[in-house]
Amino acid sequence: MEDSKKTTIDDIARIANVSKSTVSRVLNDSTPVAKEKRKAVLEAMERLDFKPNQFARGLAGGASMTIGIVTQNISSPFYDSVTVGVVRGLGGTGYTPLIVDGQWDSTIEFNGIETLIGRQVDGLVIVGSTLSSDELEKVRVLKPTFVAARKLDGWEGCCAYIDNFQAAFELTEYLIQQGHRKIAHIQGLKSHGDARLRYEGYLAALSSAGIPLDPQLVFDGDFSGQSGILAIESFLKRGCQFTAVFAANDEMSFGARLALSRHNIRVPDDVSLVGFDDLPFSAYMTPPLTTVSQPGFEIGVAAAQALIHRIKNKPFDLPPISTQLVVRESVKRIW
Repeated sequence: MEDSKKTTIDDIARIANVSKSTVSRVLNDSTPVAKEKRKAVLEAMERLDFKPNQFARGLAGGASMTIGIVTQNISSPFYDSVTVGVVRGLGGTGYTPLIVDGQWDSTIEFNGIETLIGRQVDGLVIVGSTLSSDELEKVRVLKPTFVAARKLDGWEGCCAYIDNFQAAFELTEYLIQQGHRKIAHIQGLKSHGDARLRYEGYLAALSSAGIPLDPQLVFDGDFSGQSGILAIESFLKRGCQFTAVFAANDEMSFGARLALSRHNIRVPDDVSLVGFDDLPFSAYMTPPLTTVSQPGFEIGVAAAQALIHRIKNKPFDLPPISTQLVVRESVKRIW
């Protein structure tokens, strides 16, 4: 076996009996190469134990072979699952992920994007994002960009998302079908698109059933477990009457469950409780949580694959992203 440190494209071309340009095309996967020639190049690389230097390949081809990932909050179990999906989707592509945490802060997020662009990433996956569509459009003109877990008008084919409105409608409708009329809602961040759509789905389900909205039963949360606690404390302090609580994500439902327990309010015997996301912990709550399952990991994988295809100017059909109502023991029928 020859010394891989001294192996060059010339050596591979000689062993494979092809031109240097053919070897370069195989290494960069830039243009199609005949099957027989590709096989000869790969066999020569294996024989020579040649491991291409990704950075050198990037300099030669005008690419860094890196993908920037900007996640909305790396401590969020859901956004973490999407980010893991993106990383997994990049596996085997030759691209290395560089991850920045937006920390639910648009300024930090935008600064992170600028840093990644400054590092010459070949493309960006934006997970969630607190930035406006106009701000993200400015990013898209600079680098191939794909948005995961968020819908943006005008970004057809460049974002993977669920129908938050319909999922929230069906979840609220399920509570109504179980006889609940006084349904409290703990919102996510009001500035966040997912939170707004889930709130609108909640409103639409109430309206469809002829149930008037009680503004006293809506609490402005922030997607954190602590805001779930604060919501229940607020409802109880103000003497609000409710038989069910719809928290806009599972983390807030965890906090709500704790606060209800502290007041000796039983779930679901006294109050039913539902969440959104179907985090791994949700199935192990006491009782297990009824929630909406959205495939964060699969969204991330699809985002990575779509972005790489776009960078290479290859077509890619996004797989359908659907949700599922997961019914567990945290809801009780009251009639």
